[in-house]
Amino acid sequence: MTPDLAHAGLAELASALRAGQLSSEELAKAYLARIAASDLNAFLHVDEALTLAQARAADLKIKEALTSGQGVATAGNSLLGIPLAHKDIFVTRGWRSTAGSKMLANYTSPFDATVVARLQAAGMVCLGKLSCDEFAMGSANENPWFGAVRNPWSKAHIPGGSSGGSAAAVAAGLTPVATGTDTGGSVRQPAAMCGITGIKPTYGRVSRFGMIAFASSLDQGGVLARSARDCALVLEAMMGFDERDATSVQRPVEPLLPAAPARDLKGLRVGVPREFFAGGLSAEVKSAIEQALAQMQAMGASLVEISLPKTELAIPAYYVIAPAEASSNLSRFDGVRYGHRAQGVTDLNSLYVKSRSEGFGAEVKRRILIGTYVLSHGYYDAYYLKAQKLRRLIAQDFAAAFEKVDVIAGPVAPTTAWKIGEQTDDPVKNYLADVYTLPASLAGLPGLSVPVGFGAGQLPIGMQLIGNYFDEAGLLRVADAFQQVSDWHLKTPH
Repeated sequence: MTPDLAHAGLAELASALRAGQLSSEELAKAYLARIAASDLNAFLHVDEALTLAQARAADLKIKEALTSGQGVATAGNSLLGIPLAHKDIFVTRGWRSTAGSKMLANYTSPFDATVVARLQAAGMVCLGKLSCDEFAMGSANENPWFGAVRNPWSKAHIPGGSSGGSAAAVAAGLTPVATGTDTGGSVRQPAAMCGITGIKPTYGRVSRFGMIAFASSLDQGGVLARSARDCALVLEAMMGFDERDATSVQRPVEPLLPAAPARDLKGLRVGVPREFFAGGLSAEVKSAIEQALAQMQAMGASLVEISLPKTELAIPAYYVIAPAEASSNLSRFDGVRYGHRAQGVTDLNSLYVKSRSEGFGAEVKRRILIGTYVLSHGYYDAYYLKAQKLRRLIAQDFAAAFEKVDVIAGPVAPTTAWKIGEQTDDPVKNYLADVYTLPASLAGLPGLSVPVGFGAGQLPIGMQLIGNYFDEAGLLRVADAFQQVSDWHLKTPH
């Protein structure tokens, strides 16, 4: 695979497949070779036989369509033959599904998550499973049982988390697109730190069936790719009602981007929250965001200063609600039905204690303990109930803001990626890195990260765009227009 093809967009890959310049099998083999040569530790499980079987099936469908004269460039099969990789939080039949944890280190699912099944039905070819923070709990991708993932822009630095394996793999050209999940910023933050585009849709737009649960009222599947246009193609195939997910929204899936890209933002009102540019934001990130906002202004958008006064309260609210839900969700891992089972136990209680002590990592144990505490008798009202009330107030702040603006823009994270191990002993510092992404997650709003520059050491910087409920199309149109007049998303690590 040539370097240009390794970092090609989905439309370019699809065109090459349709023109017969290469087959899906050849494309898959080229990506598998790049994966084998990589030292980023982004992939947890690769199975060449499974991947090539899917690629050969895609080649047959492409050949049949071309032979019949019906063509294969329609929206329904524009992804046919295109490779992708899945965050290892989506269960995937045939591949191991570990959630980055020793607890599930050898687990192979007997079924596919809805996201996996829908993308496979669209003809996409799975390259394998991508590393993530254990049970998606983290902001750095440093705590998987299988070792830290490295940022392709600087291997001494984190890629962001928890979808850090997904972001690193796309940025490094190991896959053209990847799935991810976003609970408190876990698609947007790693996308920003790896210089790619990532979108979290409105809560309920993407089925959670088959997604290994962390915090059920917050978890949402998303997409990471080089561009907004690529994200839109894959997100369209992922979205839609699923009766197997009680939180799935019954809403039709509309086209997310027009065929002809726009190059202006005339009439767009962009909200700039003053709280997002207060203390704690590094000078280099602030400068890059301000330059991107100036570019949007030059494209015809108007900037409107707004206030999201509950921004700082998002961190304590999230770190009560998410651990509480995690403590409930992870109780299923008891060493009895599936997952890690300790040896040398004498009774049921010791089986539970020893299996969980051995199977869960430090960050997961920390959050389970916090969650169990805030849900316990005497503390539920003092912590959990108050956090839920704060969540409603945060959502109300956004509702008031969207009466004045069409989209909200600001930083994704306060800094660029930090060095691996630099914050390992200070979990609170890691938590604070989520200050700009947590509010949209708590409100259930769609959010997107788009690359806008670089900081010291050539480390990428992303800008966050937050839209109103179910306005993924609007968000992607803004990001796509910005990318038509900028080239940050085209930069690749050397």
